[in-house]
Amino acid sequence: MPVSQAELLKEDFAMTLFTKKQTGDAGEDYAVRYLKKHGCKILERNYRKKYGEIDIIAREKDCLLFVEVKTRHINSLTEPYQAVTYSKRRKIIMTSEAYLSERKEKAYCRFDVCEVFVDENTLKLDRIRYIKNAFTTENNRARR
Repeated sequence: MPVSQAELLKEDFAMTLFTKKQTGDAGEDYAVRYLKKHGCKILERNYRKKYGEIDIIAREKDCLLFVEVKTRHINSLTEPYQAVTYSKRRKIIMTSEAYLSERKEKAYCRFDVCEVFVDENTLKLDRIRYIKNAFTTENNRARR
């Protein structure tokens, strides 16, 4: 059965790309390096509860950071923060409350988004855009 040129190109193209998981993991690694470079201590990675996950939990002085990492290719047509929807923010907030309750933490908390842009062929870091206070628990409002 003959294979079309389009199918061959599709197969070749698929072999050169990284999986979403590999891309996301690379983005989280870059975000961790960024946070450490800026004086943060990493407390948890991929903290999970049945209703959600927090990519990174870190401490910056007396502040707990709950960080959502969004990784995109350099030429992505959408802004990464746009993927942090109302529903996603709600899940992060619920998960952060579980974390605070489990650890009996009483600290100022901040919800940040770390946008990581990588080269799609190498996963080499292009740039990071870090959005402090990207959203709050009050009415789950997104900030930009």
